[in-house]
Amino acid sequence: MPKRSEEHLQARRQQILDGARRTFAKHGYEGATVARLEQEIGLSRGAIFNYYPNKLELFFALAKQDEARMFETWMDGGFEAVMRLIAEENPDWLGVYLENGRRLRTDEEFRKRWASRNPDLEERAHEWLTRLQAQGDIRADLPFEAIGRFFGLVVDGVALHTSMGFPVDVEPILTLVRDAIAPRD
Repeated sequence: MPKRSEEHLQARRQQILDGARRTFAKHGYEGATVARLEQEIGLSRGAIFNYYPNKLELFFALAKQDEARMFETWMDGGFEAVMRLIAEENPDWLGVYLENGRRLRTDEEFRKRWASRNPDLEERAHEWLTRLQAQGDIRADLPFEAIGRFFGLVVDGVALHTSMGFPVDVEPILTLVRDAIAPRD
C-alpha cells in the first residue's frame, strides 16, 4: 500500500473538519449522526474515523482548531481583529463555537479535557498579556486573567448575537473595550 504524503493527510483532515463543522452547525452535536457526517464530508465512516477515532474526538479537534485560529488572530491583530472576525463570521462557524460552550456546560468529562487542551497556547496568551501590561498598552491595576476573561465575555456576546442573525456594529463595542482595558493614570 503506497504511503500518503503528509500534505495529503493534512488536506484529508481538513476536509473532514470542514464537513464536520457544517454538520455540527446544522444539527448540533447530538444530531450530527455518523450518517450525516458521512453525507456532508463525502467520505465513509471508515475513512472519517481513521483520522478521528470517534465523533467526540472529531468535535474536540474542530473546537481546538477554532480556538487556535482565534488566538492567532488575537496575537496578530489584537482584540479588534478578533471582534471584527466574530462579527463577520459565518453562522456555521459560530454554531460550532456555541456548541462547544454548551458541551463545556453540560459535559463534565469534556470540560476537564478542555481545561488541559493546549497549555502552550495558554502560556503564550499569559506571556502576551503580561507583556502588554509591562509596555503600558493595557491596564496593569487588574490581573491579566481578569482582562482576558472580560474580553472573552464580550467576544461570546458578539458571537451569540451574530449567530442569531442580529447585526453587530463592533465599532462602538470596540470603543468601550478599549476604554475598559486602557492603562489607568
